[in-house]
Amino acid sequence: MQWAFGMQVELYFGQIGGLGIYSPRNEMEAQNFILSLIKSALSHHVRMQTHALQDLRDALINRIHELGTEFKVENKIDINYKCDKEKCLLQWAENNGAKTRLQIAYVEGAGRGAIAMEDMEVGDIAMEIPASITISEDLVYKSDMYQVLEKIDGMSSETMSLLWSMKERHNCNSQFKMYFDTLPENFNTGLSFGVEAIMALDGTLLFEEIMQAKEHLRVQYDELFPALSKDHPDIFPPELYTWEQFLWACELWYSNSMKIMFADGNLKTCLIPVAGFLNHSLHPHIVHYGKIDSTTNSLKFRLSRPCSVGEQCCLSYGNFSGSHLITFYGFLPQGDNPYDVIPLDFEVDQVDTMVECPLSNWTTHMVRGTWLSENQNIFYYGLPSPLLDCLRSARSQMPFTKTLIKANMEVDKEILEDLQSTFNAMMENLSDMDSVDRESSSWDVKLASQFKEMQRIVVSSILTSCSTGIKLVEHELSKCKAEE
Repeated sequence: MQWAFGMQVELYFGQIGGLGIYSPRNEMEAQNFILSLIKSALSHHVRMQTHALQDLRDALINRIHELGTEFKVENKIDINYKCDKEKCLLQWAENNGAKTRLQIAYVEGAGRGAIAMEDMEVGDIAMEIPASITISEDLVYKSDMYQVLEKIDGMSSETMSLLWSMKERHNCNSQFKMYFDTLPENFNTGLSFGVEAIMALDGTLLFEEIMQAKEHLRVQYDELFPALSKDHPDIFPPELYTWEQFLWACELWYSNSMKIMFADGNLKTCLIPVAGFLNHSLHPHIVHYGKIDSTTNSLKFRLSRPCSVGEQCCLSYGNFSGSHLITFYGFLPQGDNPYDVIPLDFEVDQVDTMVECPLSNWTTHMVRGTWLSENQNIFYYGLPSPLLDCLRSARSQMPFTKTLIKANMEVDKEILEDLQSTFNAMMENLSDMDSVDRESSSWDVKLASQFKEMQRIVVSSILTSCSTGIKLVEHELSKCKAEE
């Protein structure tokens, strides 16, 4: 579903301008895809094309280097943080066949992260994890709880794995004891927000997302417990299956799991020891990492852009909005996130009045920070074309043409004024935390405050674009009146 959301956002805003790059991640993906095609073509030894392909490959790698430099983020390592448990886990993984060119350190503002021990180039493997030390549903099938869980209607493999991990983390003889020992007591995601932080978010997208997620999880838990503990106390000890421990396990799997395609073609949700230290970035070094190499039976994390020694090596968790990342991962990413959108709802009768329009097939509309738009000119205003065309169609039975005539100017002015009114009201709702003392606040209130500040910046940019657009339209209207 989140993949579909990311694709929808890209298609929706991709109609604007068409200049520049959509996002660092997308640009890196596109150029690495072309590199893979060149590599395939070169392997066929077409002599007449070899030099041209090599030149193209070199040009692409140079461009990737330029992008890496442009979007490089400087990270400060906390040398006082001792990573003893993490080093033990890394040694355990290497003893079991893992290979890595990364070390674990504490990065200020990001927590634990994976740092390059040497310079690495495009295509280099930063980390390789054997399939034998991944945690997946296969471990549940070998446990005593499977014979109970398989009889429950609607029981998914993901829920089975979650319940298995709740018990296994307390198993002193577990194969994965080193891994569980490195996990935090609290993940500090949006699912653990306290009352103060939740109330501060009232009326925001993040409030709705957290409340819906927690309600879903609570219903899921109540369907299973205490019934399972009463019927099978030896398999599901009640002290290990409390609501608090269930929520902890949910946060573990939401924030650390990866979808992995195994050599047999099965897609499984897994926990990957050591790889969980790779943090998310809007301009990642690693983009594709979800398939087991059938030759080595291992998961390889190959670089899509260079990573210098001492630099934090990051991957992409996906095309997620800030609200999703806070809810399920517990952080806001650095930089401009093109997936931070504000959805807009329209009355059904407004949509029904739309005449035929090339963009009228959009059933949902959205806005985002207008600084991301290449076109701030008349008829565009930094706002998404599908939204503007929808609103224009709702106000006029005649097809809208982008010509500087009085009727068009009046329609656009009315649209911009309506949007301005809508987002002025939204801005008022986002101003409740101005008096919050962030230094002394709890972690969740600080994160809620950061989200609202991000939303304020987005809404402020929309209001500025509306205001500037109205002035542009009024200027053209005055010219039209002067010509009458």
